[in-house]
Amino acid sequence: MTFNPVMEPPEPVEALSDILMRIVSELHDVAYLIERIEPQLLELGGAEVLNSPDAMKVMQGIDLAVQKSRGLAEFIDTITSEIPLGWTVDVATALSLVKLAEMQKALGGATRHGHSQPLSKAAGDFDFF
Repeated sequence: MTFNPVMEPPEPVEALSDILMRIVSELHDVAYLIERIEPQLLELGGAEVLNSPDAMKVMQGIDLAVQKSRGLAEFIDTITSEIPLGWTVDVATALSLVKLAEMQKALGGATRHGHSQPLSKAAGDFDFF
């Protein structure tokens, strides 16, 4: 009797720099989505919102979140240029932990154009799953 072990196919690996650039893109998308909140809050609350110390803290928090997201994106973008081309990683496990399908597609290398949230929808519009 001869036993031929079944060889598992190698895990798909990708260039680390490609993966990091997808993360950069997602961080810029996050910053853009957060940034869109601020004018909406001002529109809903009117000029009086700017007189409230608590509201100002929220507005400053929004600005800080945008700055941090963009700062992380720029940091990763900068260090990515220093990564040797031969460095590869398997992202299968990490991707399985991402719960948002659109983000999973984007990080997994699927082509996505534009931002994750469509700009053409009116408030109250939604998609059923």
